[in-house]
Amino acid sequence: MHYFLGRSSVLSFPKIRSIFLRFHHTTTSRMCSCSKTVTDEKYKDPFKIGRKDLKNLYEDIKKELFVSTAELREMCEYYFDGKGKAFRPMIVVLMARACNIHHNNSGEVQASQRSVAIIAEMIHTASLVHDDVIDDANSRRGKMTVNQIWGERKAVLAGDFILSAASVALARIGNTTIISVLSQVIEDLVRGEFLQLGSKENENERFAHYLEKTFKKTASLIANSCKAVSILGCPDPKIHEIAYQYGKNVGIAFQLIDDVLDFTSCADQLGKPTAADLKLGLATGPVLFACQQFPEMNAMIMRRFSLPGDVERARQYVLQSDGVQQTTYLAQRYCHEAMKEISKLRPSPERDALIQLTETVLTRDK
Repeated sequence: MHYFLGRSSVLSFPKIRSIFLRFHHTTTSRMCSCSKTVTDEKYKDPFKIGRKDLKNLYEDIKKELFVSTAELREMCEYYFDGKGKAFRPMIVVLMARACNIHHNNSGEVQASQRSVAIIAEMIHTASLVHDDVIDDANSRRGKMTVNQIWGERKAVLAGDFILSAASVALARIGNTTIISVLSQVIEDLVRGEFLQLGSKENENERFAHYLEKTFKKTASLIANSCKAVSILGCPDPKIHEIAYQYGKNVGIAFQLIDDVLDFTSCADQLGKPTAADLKLGLATGPVLFACQQFPEMNAMIMRRFSLPGDVERARQYVLQSDGVQQTTYLAQRYCHEAMKEISKLRPSPERDALIQLTETVLTRDK
């Protein structure tokens, strides 16, 4: 797993920590100045620019999910209520337009590229349904989970059905390269879930394990979806790599901020319980950074916060430490890498919106 400052660098955990302590003093101003170029001249609201391509997104997804069994249809459509952030399809359509403009100055999104946005949202939602079963979660997006309403067995089948419908839509694109790229996402989701079920004793291994899991469970979908639309819009492999790297870095940053919000947001804001990861026995970025200041957390991490009082004690250690700040700085670094990559494309409103989106990732509160 290549991460942080370059694609071939592998850093130990103490080095990571010192880099981000130094990075704190330089990055905030750099991040602001980078985004200022876009913001001051002409602010590009990513959601406003991408909205036209996402019109009727959920209606189109429901058409893909058409099934005669009323209960299965209701379960599958449950999260496609238009109340989600649509973050992934938004990135995909903006990337499609940015790559098309870069290649031949065509700003239109091809039907096949829009299909990738739909498929990405379907794969993501199927993974949420399955995650909620594994985690025995009872709330998602401010409402009860599928497994709480219909039971675990039916929830698993609903997630499977959404994935199968996404696979049919993917096959309909009729491009074997795209099928291969997006099939990788499903493999990564499964491997990521297995990584999450395991844990590492060695501190350095533990952080690498966490970042690899983060890539596979969250960033792979965004990276490979961006790569897919770039392949459909442009023949240049260098552009495919730019799209992939942007998606990978934004995806990892998105999850790092998600892990921060688990400690800093209230349940009403998030639409799901806070400290949820600790309750599941998971040591995320804020915990791993906090462990550097409070080594007594090591034993709790290894027993997956299973003893009475572990969750609350670990939460207090995180809040007393700079774990939240360090994880935020790490997310800033990934966003900076994403901005560096996407800036290689020809200037366009969509490219600028993708730059602006990195700031949105860092400043979101839910």
